[in-house]
Amino acid sequence: MKALVYQGPGRKALEQRPKPEIKDPGDAIVRITKTTICGTDLHILKGDVPTCAPGRILGHEGVGVIDAVGPGVTTFRPGDRVLISCITACGTCDYCRRGMYSHCRTGGWILGNTIDGTQAEYVRIPHAATSLYPIPDGADEEALAMLSDILPTGFECGVLNGKVAPGATVAIVGSGPIGLAALLTAQFYSPAEIIMIDIDDNRLEVARRFGATRTLNSAQTNVPEAVKAWTGGMGADTVIEAVGIPATFELCQDLVAPGGIIANVGVHGHKADLHLDRLWAQNIAITTRLVDTVSTPMLLKTVQSRKLDPSVLITHRFTLDGILSAYDTFGHAADSHALKVVISP
Repeated sequence: MKALVYQGPGRKALEQRPKPEIKDPGDAIVRITKTTICGTDLHILKGDVPTCAPGRILGHEGVGVIDAVGPGVTTFRPGDRVLISCITACGTCDYCRRGMYSHCRTGGWILGNTIDGTQAEYVRIPHAATSLYPIPDGADEEALAMLSDILPTGFECGVLNGKVAPGATVAIVGSGPIGLAALLTAQFYSPAEIIMIDIDDNRLEVARRFGATRTLNSAQTNVPEAVKAWTGGMGADTVIEAVGIPATFELCQDLVAPGGIIANVGVHGHKADLHLDRLWAQNIAITTRLVDTVSTPMLLKTVQSRKLDPSVLITHRFTLDGILSAYDTFGHAADSHALKVVISP
């Protein structure tokens, strides 16, 4: 089969690989019909994720059709259409019983990280019964691919961890796909203001279309001064970091109001300063999280009921043969205006 393989920092290639086989009774083999590229894949290519070794097939998002199941899988059968969760969960370990699927003792974020992922024609899914979701009849597969990772990530790590509340002021630093996913799902809770911050005017325009009440280009504006001016000198109740670099995490510290929350979502490959000299008396909280995907069933229902339309995040489409071009497009979003790219093997 064809697969996109990580070859070390800065290097990747489309290669021929053997089709995966059932290894454990709980496995399923899924034929990929739609997959996509995540910002985390770009972090891997930068060398920011040391757990991902050269030779790994990348990708942790997608939808597909069950090709084969192990003897321990009773909830799915060949031919079933399924949504693949970016997080693999056994459902029985102590972390899974606490709803912390991202820390599953035999799973977690392993697809496209410590085991081969979804940017291929086929993928092996461990713990299939608790790591796959049936796709409803008539559902848009492209849209549901956004539920593998970015929508639950923006919602759980940003909105839920940030305790977005009615009437609150929310600032989201980073208007890429994850930041926009947080923007879309923050509106479930009717905050008074959602301020989107980025250096890309195109993405800020998209954010306005998606419901942002204010936008700021941080390359052109003193963002802390502007946010303080809009909030009577207080700052934002919830600040969501959706980039993953030191400068944006430090910016969040300048934006948070006393008693507020900084919810980190970004994947950080380098240390960032924490300014406790200014924040120690401010009653703030800082949260970190890897998505657990506990919200996926709820998000599926919101999509089915048309309360949420993930397809608005899709800007480009490629075949698997063109995945290197897809990476180039996604990696140069300022020029290509890319948000999410969908790849169809």
